[in-house]
Amino acid sequence: MDEFNIRDSVKGIWDKLGGWLDSLILNLPNFLLAVIVFILFVVIAKYVGRIFGRITRKRIKQDSIRLMVVKVIKAVVILIGFFISLELLNLDKLLTSVLAGAGVVGLAIGLALQGTLNNTFSGLILSFLPELQIGDWVETNGYAGTVTEINLRNIVIKQSDNNYVVIPNSKIIEEPFKNFSRTPRSRIFVNCGVGYESDLEMVRDLTLEVIQDHFPQRGNEEVEFLYQEFGDSSINYVVRFWADVTKNRDILVAQNKAIIAIKKAYDAKGVNIPFPIRTIDFKNQLSINKNAE
Repeated sequence: MDEFNIRDSVKGIWDKLGGWLDSLILNLPNFLLAVIVFILFVVIAKYVGRIFGRITRKRIKQDSIRLMVVKVIKAVVILIGFFISLELLNLDKLLTSVLAGAGVVGLAIGLALQGTLNNTFSGLILSFLPELQIGDWVETNGYAGTVTEINLRNIVIKQSDNNYVVIPNSKIIEEPFKNFSRTPRSRIFVNCGVGYESDLEMVRDLTLEVIQDHFPQRGNEEVEFLYQEFGDSSINYVVRFWADVTKNRDILVAQNKAIIAIKKAYDAKGVNIPFPIRTIDFKNQLSINKNAE
């Protein structure tokens, strides 16, 4: 009885191994084809990554972001080859399981790293934006300075006081920012006031002449002079003109140059730039002794 059971067991094992061998022989061509296809896609991914790296080198200045983009492209190509290889092996159920598992794992990772992934994708978006590049002078999130670095997590701004500010990429995407370096010229505003005794038309013409001499305007640009209000001690105006500006310091330099030129011209013509004064009238004096009587 025991000998008969052992003989049946051995026979069952040999039959199982024989079935596996037959299945292996039948599927050997598909297996070899699947291996060849996967290797082919690995080679394709290498060349696609190299080509994409050359293309992005002109658009993305930050090496860390460029390398990450190339790696993502290569991984996508390899995954496509992997799924095609599974299809050739008739492993549809395994493929479905892999995709389902990848979806669950991806969802879990996405929830756990929501903030990090948000900054990462924001960094990828910023790397392709022409409105923000390394070396630009920007104002954003209450800070102003030169962009020194753009990576997958944040951008680094060097302020005029030589301190660095690190701002998460998502803050740059979600909040407005002002880039001084995107336009070569900007309009400068200078506010001033002249005394009430001044010849307003003469002051206007003199100011326009001074600004035009020191800041030549181009094309359709022009110097604008507009009186704004009757102030407490002066009639106030604003003069607007165009100048070369790529950072905030350029605005300060232009305003400084304009103020010095206006003051010299006013001094030469006797134009008064008053300052706030307080007048005390002593005519109606009170007599303490008289009141006492």
